[in-house]
Amino acid sequence: MSNKNDWDEWINDIDKELSEKKREQAGDPGPGEPEWPSWEPDPRDGGFWDDPRGGEGTGAPWTEGDPREASGGGAWDEPPAGAAPRRTSRPMRASAPLRPTATMEDAQELLRKYYGYPDFREGQKRVIASVISGTDTLGIMPTGGGKSICYQVPAMLMEGTTIVVSPLISLMKDQVDGLDSIGVPATYLNSTLSYAEVSKRIRMAEQGEYKLLYVAPERLESERFLELLSGLTVPMIAVDEAHCVSQWGHDFRPSYMRVNELVNHLPRRPILAAFTATATDQVREDIVKHLKLAEPQVFVTGFARTNLSFSVVKGENKRDVLMGYIREHADEAGIIYAATRKEVDQLCEYLLRQGIAAGKYHAGLTDTERADMQEKFLYDEVRVMVASNAFGMGIDKSNVRYVIHYNMPKNMEAYYQEAGRAGRDGEPSDCTLLFSPQDIHIQKFLIEQSVSDPQRQAQEYRRLQQMADYCHTPQCLQRYIVRYFGGEMEQDCGQCSNCASPDLEMTDITLEAQQIFSCVRRMRERFGMTLVASVLKGSRAKKVLDMRFDQLSTYGLMKNRTEKDIIDRIQLLVAEGYLQLTEGQYPVLKLTPKAGAVLAGEERVVQRVRVKPAAPAVKEVENELFDELRKLRSEIAKREGIPPYIVFPDSTLREMCGVKPTNPAAMLKIKGVGEAKFFKYGAYFIEFFKGLSG
Repeated sequence: MSNKNDWDEWINDIDKELSEKKREQAGDPGPGEPEWPSWEPDPRDGGFWDDPRGGEGTGAPWTEGDPREASGGGAWDEPPAGAAPRRTSRPMRASAPLRPTATMEDAQELLRKYYGYPDFREGQKRVIASVISGTDTLGIMPTGGGKSICYQVPAMLMEGTTIVVSPLISLMKDQVDGLDSIGVPATYLNSTLSYAEVSKRIRMAEQGEYKLLYVAPERLESERFLELLSGLTVPMIAVDEAHCVSQWGHDFRPSYMRVNELVNHLPRRPILAAFTATATDQVREDIVKHLKLAEPQVFVTGFARTNLSFSVVKGENKRDVLMGYIREHADEAGIIYAATRKEVDQLCEYLLRQGIAAGKYHAGLTDTERADMQEKFLYDEVRVMVASNAFGMGIDKSNVRYVIHYNMPKNMEAYYQEAGRAGRDGEPSDCTLLFSPQDIHIQKFLIEQSVSDPQRQAQEYRRLQQMADYCHTPQCLQRYIVRYFGGEMEQDCGQCSNCASPDLEMTDITLEAQQIFSCVRRMRERFGMTLVASVLKGSRAKKVLDMRFDQLSTYGLMKNRTEKDIIDRIQLLVAEGYLQLTEGQYPVLKLTPKAGAVLAGEERVVQRVRVKPAAPAVKEVENELFDELRKLRSEIAKREGIPPYIVFPDSTLREMCGVKPTNPAAMLKIKGVGEAKFFKYGAYFIEFFKGLSG
């Protein structure tokens, strides 16, 4: 912030944003907004309305624009005029056997036929085998690792309708559109639909018309909605983004606790399958406990995303770095995450002034505005989407080539979840974090304002420090992430900004480390890194002189370095475990046993150190053939009224560039070309390649 007025203005913006968020979570429609309708449909009725003035029960299964849902709205149909209340009894349908007899060979045939892939990934294979054997299953799989296939394919093999609990309306629609494009019957229920449409979809589900039914977790808070679903034959409940059930997760949603109420309303207990991309050991335990998974098989398929290149940029003008990168990747789709709505608005306006086709996405927009922006991004009308962290999960597009964090997120779970939106099709993609010290102050303020429990607050501060350590570690960035989640890598990724940068050199910094450790000790381990850096620099600041730190032997030991350079060194030593910061608003530097060994001369400190400022790596320009295929895909998508990536993902187009299929047999061998998509779109691409060869 350039001055106190800017800071005060920012604080007021944050206070307003937090107040709105709390009101939304509490279900308060807010000043000047209509109350939610008090009437609700009778779940025992086959499509008629209860008397809106005198029905039984509490809590509507659907309400107009439920504020707890992450997006959506839409008005509900009024009950038919003059319709008399009617109660009908409906016999409980006999549940189909809920233990499937399908084999992995059956699953593989469905994968080939509908999805166009010859085999499952190794992680998918083990998870699917567990699910179709009738075992409760927890899958910890990275974003882009094919989690959805792990419940979609088993659902296709089971009799009845699998219910999928999904946190965002936009994600439901994307999943259902994708399933529809390959010929798998699926639908969703949320507050964007009229009651008449919901009734129709429920009846069709009862008649076995759908294999998958997506619902928002907030719907489960209504007893009547649960009763409505109790008439379905449900072989499995799949819980997506299952970390939301844990209070120690980065996106706790209390309504996820209601999944077991849904289970209790069904005539037979279905298989439970839970999936998440980001879960520490504690979060995994919470998922098993709160979802009441019965002796589940737990699969951790690895957290590494080998197609992603991670970068951290420090000490640079953020807007200059941002514009330089976007201009070098003008034909690619990307997401920029910012910490606040105001930052999102300002960044989007700035990009538009620079001639960039940009859109914005945050909770302050109306439902219509959000839906319009998301559609433009999915259809490639908008190349760059600027989004607030809170709404990042709603953007689901497989060919996002880069994700840039304009501000550091609050923890590693949130960062990896958001960065994981890049390269979901398996193609090489970039994840860049633009770091400044101010980011830490912003996140601390947000923690203080949003978390009141002291134990939870301490946990959040600890996770924030681990996020800051990521920004300063000289280690392989992908290795740091994988270790954070309890995994391990055999070797460094070789492509992150720490591994691949020619500006980093292995350097012995033992002397500097000893100077820093000695200063911390002489200041009795009671002060933070800024004051320690000032003493080492030899600052004449009033606080330094008033506390007589200019009398210390370490005063001015690093006078030839800037205070910023000294702070960078201190942060590196914190990230590597030589120093630690206490928790709280004003963290204090403490020495660790590793620092003691260095001070005693028993160990040396050799680290990769930047010798000149680095810039994000520049990717090669995509070849002309790939560009032509993308144009063809866009034309088909426009005619079909679907997002381009649903026709074929980028990875499939790239394989086409190598194969150049001119007949059906060659086309069907390409990964991602299943029978359904071949019959819909195959002829266009075969004709294209015939034209090249002719």
